[in-house]
Amino acid sequence: MKSEAPTQHAHHAWEKASRLAPPPKPPQLHFCMPAMPSMRLIRAVDMGWWHCRRRWLFRRHIVPLLACDDQLLRDIGHCREDILWANQLPLKVDALQALKARQKTGYVLQS
Repeated sequence: MKSEAPTQHAHHAWEKASRLAPPPKPPQLHFCMPAMPSMRLIRAVDMGWWHCRRRWLFRRHIVPLLACDDQLLRDIGHCREDILWANQLPLKVDALQALKARQKTGYVLQS
């Protein structure tokens, strides 16, 4: 945030947090070695790690935007309540996708 405007920094933080793609599905093998774990177990561990990493990126890049003023958050299309709501979601729910879906539906938090 040294030389860029706060709005540009916020967009950059959002893009950086959105970059992590889900891991590819493991290949379907036609044989199984005796000591080889099941592909479902490998996929579950892989996706669990991906969800943890994605939430870590969310907390690293998006949650610090709460320090910005409400006008800046409105400029990037979110509000403070939405970010706090997404931060409280369960780990298996992708917070970035939930925020995008909430933004598309125009859901307004009633106080």
